[in-house]
This record gives sequence, structure tokens and C-alpha cells, in this order.
Amino acid sequence: MFIGTAQAAEILGISTARVRLLLKQGRIEGAYKIGRFWVIPLFDGMPVITKGRRGPKPRWRKRRPAVTFIHVNQHAIRQNKKQGHHTPVISIKKGNSNIYGHEVRINGPSRVVYQPNFPKPCGARVWIETLSTVEVINCS
Repeated sequence: MFIGTAQAAEILGISTARVRLLLKQGRIEGAYKIGRFWVIPLFDGMPVITKGRRGPKPRWRKRRPAVTFIHVNQHAIRQNKKQGHHTPVISIKKGNSNIYGHEVRINGPSRVVYQPNFPKPCGARVWIETLSTVEVINCS
């Protein structure tokens, strides 16, 4: 797979100016120019950067994809029972987004986590974690 300078900067956690400097120094392996644009190959999801002659050790880190958390909102269940409503009670959190639904389909592996001493900021003590795609059915 090949990427540009902006995507390489995001993956490496550095500025695009620093990526362009590394390219100018020839320190990104396999990178080449097409017209005015750099094409950078990925090896195991990361650009390969050769060691410089001076300075501190590089600290490139591979960014992990955002984990999706799914939990059932007990307060909404109680409120539905008390007031006779049918509001969605399943909460799907990925990054800063929060989607509510009546049914969720997880398209891949997942795990159920129970941490009574370390609840989520929303108060959940039991939740499902997945890196797979999640399909929300009957969402609000």
C-alpha cells in the first residue's frame, strides 16, 4: 500500500514538514516522487525510516484503531419501564461519537468485559469491545 506525506505524518505522529525533510534526506525507504507528489510505501502498516546520524532515537508508534464499546443503559431501561416508552437502550461508543439503538450486529470478533472496580466514564461496568465494524439497527 502507498500513501502521501499527510497520511505518513498522521501515522508517524509527526508534522508533514518533518516527513518532507525525511524524504529530502532520503531516509524513508522506497519513497519516490511522481511529479510534485511523494509516494511512500507501507511495510506492516508503517513507513520504514532509516536511522539518522545524530540526535535522539526515533519514537514512531503504530496507532491503534479506535475500539468500539457497546453497553446497555440501565437508566434507559428503567425509564422505559416506568413511563411505557420504547427509547433505544443500547449505546455504541466509538471515539467521540455515541449512537443509540435497539439492536446491534457485530461483524467480526469481539469480547465482553466486566470491570466492577474500573467502570467506564459513563458508569458501565460490563461492555462489549470490538475492532470490527458494528451495524446499528433501529437507531435514534
